[in-house]
Amino acid sequence: MVKVLFKRLNQKAKLPSYKTSGSSGMDLMACVDEPVTIKPNESKLITTGIAIAIPEDTEVQIRPRSGLAAKSSISVLNTPGTIDSDYRGELKIILFNHGKDEFTVNDEDRVAQMVLMPILKVEIEETNELPETIRGSGGFGSTGK
Repeated sequence: MVKVLFKRLNQKAKLPSYKTSGSSGMDLMACVDEPVTIKPNESKLITTGIAIAIPEDTEVQIRPRSGLAAKSSISVLNTPGTIDSDYRGELKIILFNHGKDEFTVNDEDRVAQMVLMPILKVEIEETNELPETIRGSGGFGSTGK
């Protein structure tokens, strides 16, 4: 277990939670004063009313909820969204409506999920040659259908 600090920026905000013991993502809930309607092919920024502090060698990925995607064609626009370890502002979710019908987000609706992930930092070493592989420099689709 990794300790993550959560701060309510709005007293009515709900802290995220795992819905089952096998869940890898914690559900994030909307914290909105009034319903937010997202028209087809439109995105809206949804507030959660919370901020977090995570360990330096981690990030939080914001991912769509499969139920919203399957049932209502709602996704996180910049999926996965990245919350860096030094960010202390409010977690906000960019929802996009891929569907044909308007979609309304109400207060306390589960709108996305967050997954804590380890981060590996890169040490850059410039070279004139890269190691050979079977695929080589084959482009997109070069390994077949």
